[in-house]
Amino acid sequence: MNEIGVIEIGREAFWMILITGGPILMAGLVIGLLIALFQALTSIQEMTLVFVPKIIVIFVALVLMLPYMINHMTDFGEEIFDKIIALG
Repeated sequence: MNEIGVIEIGREAFWMILITGGPILMAGLVIGLLIALFQALTSIQEMTLVFVPKIIVIFVALVLMLPYMINHMTDFGEEIFDKIIALG
């Protein structure tokens, strides 16, 4: 395997990280912004108001997105194994 093949696998791995982790991070970002806006408008500065809803939303997003993430990860694993077999 040459340098181009290694770079291609690294690029695919980085893209897979973005695809699988992106929806969960976006859910956390959106709920964090909404809570921050709510706190700014109402002048409520309670620390638990930030963490509890964010944990709940991230957990729900993780449960909803888990089949999607597993499908993409298994496809990526199969592609990597196919490339390993092609080398030998």
